[in-house]
This record gives sequence, structure tokens and C-alpha cells, in this order.
Amino acid sequence: MTSPMTNARPRLAWRLGTVVEILPETPRVCTLLLEISGWQGHVAGQHVDVRLTAEDGYQAQRSYSIASAPEDPRVALSVERLDDGEVSPYLTAEIRVGDQIELRGPIGGWFTWRAHDGGPLLLVAGGSGVAPLMAMVRHRARMGSSVPARLLYSSRSHDEIVYREEMDRLTRADANLEVVHTLTRSRPAGWSGFDRRIDREMLAEVAWPPDARPLCFVCGPTSLVETVADHLVDLGHDPSRVKTERFGPTGG
Repeated sequence: MTSPMTNARPRLAWRLGTVVEILPETPRVCTLLLEISGWQGHVAGQHVDVRLTAEDGYQAQRSYSIASAPEDPRVALSVERLDDGEVSPYLTAEIRVGDQIELRGPIGGWFTWRAHDGGPLLLVAGGSGVAPLMAMVRHRARMGSSVPARLLYSSRSHDEIVYREEMDRLTRADANLEVVHTLTRSRPAGWSGFDRRIDREMLAEVAWPPDARPLCFVCGPTSLVETVADHLVDLGHDPSRVKTERFGPTGG
């Protein structure tokens, strides 16, 4: 992920993270749970750089949002496999428990949320862009926060909803947390939710009213992020309270 803070970030040391568990999320996404030596903790919304080095010395580097709550001692990275990628095929298909990867972070201070920042929270995600927003949802739950939170999540199909079962469990346990799904390519029989890309009308229906002054966090592919941010401002939301994080120009 990229953010306006990227160019101003301080130099960070590379560390080794050990894979302690691998969780399948969807047919194309898995979560790596890492134990990282010397890890100083993170804030929900931050990311890390991951670097792989081939036997011939060639290196490839990508950024991945941290999906775990800051209260979790393990760092969770949810990786979507891109078939033509250099990094994601290894992280989703070849890496094994006990393997180590190089990473540095946490990185970013702008696209972050702490429970004491308040709300209400409007979270809008597309695909694997839900990862940093899930860190916020998990942080909110771990802190016992009653801040009203609403997540609007766009996925291609029901099978591609990342963290689906956990989201269902969290919403059943918390009346102040809502998750609204939209499926853009295929829907299961009896689907009664949204069935299109996120648009102005959907945001007007789902988002908190502008006079509630929600904190808005939007993450996903560039086209989705730009469209949602523009619509939120057009609907009357304060631009300074609409924060965005988008996939970089290269992936995998």
C-alpha cells in the first residue's frame, strides 16, 4: 500500500519474521501469522515492506498492510495471489510454517486509527484492501470500544470475501458494528445485498450522514479509492476526515 507519508518515512531496519501459522481466507488469499524478533508494535492501519531474495541475489519488495490488531503479539499479513506477481505466488503457495522472511516496519502514520480517536467510523474496502480496515475492526473489539463502526466491503463473489466468518461473528456480538457487502461479479442463490460496484447512491444509503462527522477510511484498488473519496466529498463529507490508501502501481 502507499500513502502520503511514504516519502517522509524514517529509515527502518530489516528484521526477520518467522511464519508460525498460515490461514486460508479465500481461494486466492491467505494470512501469514508472523513472530518478529524485536517487534515494537504497530497502530491499526500501518503496513510493512516485505523483501524476498533469490539465490542469484535478485530481490523483490512489496508492501503489505498489517491485518492484526495492535494488541496481538503476532503480525498478520493477508496476501492475495497475483498469477504474474513476483512475491505473492511464493507467499501464498510456497512458504511454509517455520520459514523466515525479511520485513521492515511498521510504516505509516496518516492512515491509522486508535480507539481513542473516536468516530463514528466509516470503513470502505475493495478486495484485499480490507486488511488494514480489519486491523481497525479487531483493535476496536480488543479495546471494548463502543464507537459506532460501519464497513462497506466490495468483493467479486461470496467466496472471495476475506475474513467473512470472523466479520459475521463480530457483528453478531456487537450491535454497534455493521458490515455491508456488495458483490460485483457473482452472487449466491437468495442473495439480497448489493450487487454492483460502489457508487454514489450506495454510499448515500450506507454512509453516516455528513453532519455526524465520521472518520472515513477507504482502501483498495486505485479506481475504487478515488471514486469513493470523490463521492464522499460530493455528498458533503469533510475532505480532511476522508483518508485513503490504495494499491500501488505494481502488484504481487
